[in-house]
Amino acid sequence: MSPSRRAVERSGVAPSAAASTSRPRADRLRAAVENQDGRCFWCGRRFSPLVPPTTDHVVPRVKGGPSWRENEVAACRRCNGERGHQGPVEWLEECLRRGWPADVGALAVTLARLETAIVERGGQRRARPYLDGQRRRLEHLGR
Repeated sequence: MSPSRRAVERSGVAPSAAASTSRPRADRLRAAVENQDGRCFWCGRRFSPLVPPTTDHVVPRVKGGPSWRENEVAACRRCNGERGHQGPVEWLEECLRRGWPADVGALAVTLARLETAIVERGGQRRARPYLDGQRRRLEHLGR
């Protein structure tokens, strides 16, 4: 069994049979944990029973961000709670200020994947300009 799979199982993310309506969300969270090697997207902490993963929307829902796998990352409760509705680039800057190993490249890839998904699926009228602004801000951060 892979280390990331063990982290998912220890974290209690696996959906119960009774929670069939939430299963797709739990499956997306499990996939995000595996893709991120069992670590928080923002601070890099390894998930465990004491540090369970939560679903964090890169583009916040209040800013029009969809509940699609392209817009969801696994984050620890601390990062998800402290971030609140801050933009992803603003929170990334805060993580870097705190000395956490936040990955600028991973955020750039996530925002690009979300933009592609929005173009392919359509809609997301509120998320499009917000996403464009975040990508521009991230480009300036990289300079």
